[in-house]
Amino acid sequence: MIRIVIAEDQRMLLGALASLLDLEDDMQVVGRAGNGEEALKLIRERKPDICVMDIEMPVKTGLDAAEEIRGLGCKVIILTTFARAGYFERALRAGVSAYLLKDSPSEELAASIRSVMAGRRIYAPELVDESIQPDNPLTERETEVLGMIADGKNTKEIASSLYITTGTVRNYISVILNKLNVSNRIEAISRFKEKGWFK
Repeated sequence: MIRIVIAEDQRMLLGALASLLDLEDDMQVVGRAGNGEEALKLIRERKPDICVMDIEMPVKTGLDAAEEIRGLGCKVIILTTFARAGYFERALRAGVSAYLLKDSPSEELAASIRSVMAGRRIYAPELVDESIQPDNPLTERETEVLGMIADGKNTKEIASSLYITTGTVRNYISVILNKLNVSNRIEAISRFKEKGWFK
């Protein structure tokens, strides 16, 4: 019997996932958690084989918890709506066995749990494609300028912080938008965040 703990902060989804997995002949849900902290506690107490975990949860995120679970002899499957390269790379570093997206068909979850138990790793194909993409195209200074924009600084404040003219800041911004292939500052910030390039 594969013993499973599920960590998901949306209670309806938590209940649905638990019911779904309990229908499988070879699986038993031994614990349900609403955040990463609860998941860690349940894993220490109930010693499950696998923890199916969301990422964005209160108290402790799934990725923070995954980093701590590493030494507890429990495999981690991330199940999330977020197909973000930055999250995926962090999950890989934390040693998660699978990274699945919530829009996958439900039978895929049970199949993935069995595959992970057999020692395989499973990652959503769109994330693998995404993570093979090139690194941050911006120079260190351009990244610094974009970071200041993300912090809410205007052109004048950036110029004064970096001891450059406002014209130079505008040039940087135009190069940043061009390199990231976006049309405005908001898009630039969100593209940069999605890629996990903000350190």
